[in-house]
Amino acid sequence: MNQKMKDILRPTIKELRDMIFMLRKNALTMAAVIALILILVIALLAPVIVPYPQDIADKTNLSEKFQPPSSAHLFGTDELGRDVFSRVLYGTRISLSTAVLAVALSLVIGVPLGAVAGTSGGAVDEIIMRITDIFLSFPPMLLAILLVSMLGPSLNNAILAIALAWWPWYTRIVRGQAISLKERKFIQAAETIGTPKWKIVAKHIIPNTISPVVVQASMDMGGVILTIASLSYLGLGAQAPSPEWGLMISTSRIFGGIVCFRALPYS
Repeated sequence: MNQKMKDILRPTIKELRDMIFMLRKNALTMAAVIALILILVIALLAPVIVPYPQDIADKTNLSEKFQPPSSAHLFGTDELGRDVFSRVLYGTRISLSTAVLAVALSLVIGVPLGAVAGTSGGAVDEIIMRITDIFLSFPPMLLAILLVSMLGPSLNNAILAIALAWWPWYTRIVRGQAISLKERKFIQAAETIGTPKWKIVAKHIIPNTISPVVVQASMDMGGVILTIASLSYLGLGAQAPSPEWGLMISTSRIFGGIVCFRALPYS
């Protein structure tokens, strides 16, 4: 490794060491990081580590339905005799991937709009922000339910609906950053030498607004996962036989009630 490359990497390595040192000093943060890494590993390796991979699909084994938790089936079996533990593990993969897609799509919509609004000002800013305010006037969950009801129940439509409900938050963040940035000297210098507006937005404004956007997106992941699960619970998201968490809860609620009713003693 030549000296130039070492000089480039030295600040990055130092920052990484400082971050690890700070994490080790805070036990709660360290536990959260370990839990996050564990969840990511489960999501990535789910097809390999599930005990009964055949139970991910619409496999039926009615002779083993509604089995209680045991060494063979840690969470028991469902109404079709499928191993619940395997489906919960695989559901981690579905929930994380759909949440990442929904947040990424909302970023694709919200970040450019916020950058254009903050940089342009005037009528363009007014139009974009009034549209943003209209979307923000609805609770994200309610708006997602409305959109999925119009588009039709499916996991893909749920992802699209959540992205359409979430983008205004990123637009507001980026717009605020862009308004501050356009007063900086390097932006004014780019305008002075005749740099096209779109190039200023793409090369200077958006890259310098990424940090707060990434923080907000990471904080939104949990809420998006819950929203996707809620839509599936209502029958508007994932459809059977997908092992999505919300759909599994909804199905267990229905069949669990039937099992409890049958277990009641008759007088």
